[in-house]
Amino acid sequence: MSEKNKNSVSFEALSSLDAPVPFWKGIPFGLQHVMAMFVANLAPIFIVASAAKMTPAQSATIIQAGLLVAGLGTCLQLYGAWLVGSRLPMVTGISFTYVAAAVAICADKGYGAVVGAVMVGGLLELALGLTAKYWRRFVPPIVSAIVVTSIGFSLLNVGATSFGGGSGAEDFGSWQNLTLGLVSLVACLAFQLLMKGTAKQLSVLFGLVVGYVAAIGMGKVDFSGFRDLAIVSVPQFMPFKPEFDWGAIISIGLLYVVSSVEVLGDTAALTKVGLNRQPTERETAGAIAGDGLISTVSGLFGCLPLTSFAQNIGLVAMTKVVNRKVILSGGLILVLASFVPAIAEIFNSLPQAVLGGCTIMMFGNIILSGFQMIAEAGFTQRNITIAALSLTIGIGFTQVSDIFAHFPALFQQIFASNCIAVAFVVAVILNAVLPGEEHFLASKPDQR
Repeated sequence: MSEKNKNSVSFEALSSLDAPVPFWKGIPFGLQHVMAMFVANLAPIFIVASAAKMTPAQSATIIQAGLLVAGLGTCLQLYGAWLVGSRLPMVTGISFTYVAAAVAICADKGYGAVVGAVMVGGLLELALGLTAKYWRRFVPPIVSAIVVTSIGFSLLNVGATSFGGGSGAEDFGSWQNLTLGLVSLVACLAFQLLMKGTAKQLSVLFGLVVGYVAAIGMGKVDFSGFRDLAIVSVPQFMPFKPEFDWGAIISIGLLYVVSSVEVLGDTAALTKVGLNRQPTERETAGAIAGDGLISTVSGLFGCLPLTSFAQNIGLVAMTKVVNRKVILSGGLILVLASFVPAIAEIFNSLPQAVLGGCTIMMFGNIILSGFQMIAEAGFTQRNITIAALSLTIGIGFTQVSDIFAHFPALFQQIFASNCIAVAFVVAVILNAVLPGEEHFLASKPDQR
């Protein structure tokens, strides 16, 4: 056997769930999974921290925590504990599902209410995971598709706000901000079009780097946070005092239900593209429970909820790398990165316009993923009716929130500005009450 073959890892080992792979030789493949999700993991934190008007130190604290819980969540999903964790090659990260609701809660109740809701909601998702076999039949693919589509639409104004310079920015919409957003967006697109294979997964990272360099040249980067920065720092436990507000808990709790539905689809997609089979009941339930448990832990560190990352499922589809030991190295890299404050500070100094230029494309992709899921669920007349009404009511009514003016205050807090929750509830109700497809079909024409 040649020296090259001795030092390489076989494709058979990488594409096998539990084949023995030397830890050090698996690191490059694990690092690839980290790079595919790194930016998307921190972007929700960055957006919510900006909306909550956090100090640079506070923002850096939750970015640091975001790296820690993403790594711990990945390790939990890979190997599991009791009935918690899928034991599949899942990589977890901070979820965009909760961004719009968290921003709204920050404006009304403050970030402490978000933290309290994250902790309680995580326990709800843990319970949903452990009881998944009893309720999953009530959530067909069309409902999951509507949820994903509404998530994408709910984030469009968030991306546009970042593109203009961030909420409350004195120079919002200035030509400098719009130029930075456009430069970042063009860099993302160019990288995705010109690169081949798995390198395409790094297009957002490339766009951020190009935008960051351009921002430095325009004098838009504040380097003051790097002064007296420690080389190593331990992530802070409970850096924010949690507040348990019922409106915030119900609002975020509904999104945990939505996230549980998303995980059903993610688990099925992962086992299909990576293992060429359907997930077992234990794997699906464990995946949901794992997301719930690590999300509660995330709240204890002052951070946002986590979920399995679609970016990494896409990477599995392209590379077929599913070896748990290989992906474990990626999870451990995230944990180690959480102890290096400089990493958090780099993202903390990133101008909002640069982030907006990159994330606006990501949000559009979420919408398109939802459309694809609707197509996969089938364009039956019943599904079209459910999708049309759910999206129209969910997105339309929340754009004119005064329509809920005479509803109870708690109802308004949960639904008035949360199109995901409204679309989900409407979709579930319609799926339960509408008759079967045969009632939607036109009668046969007369045979004359």
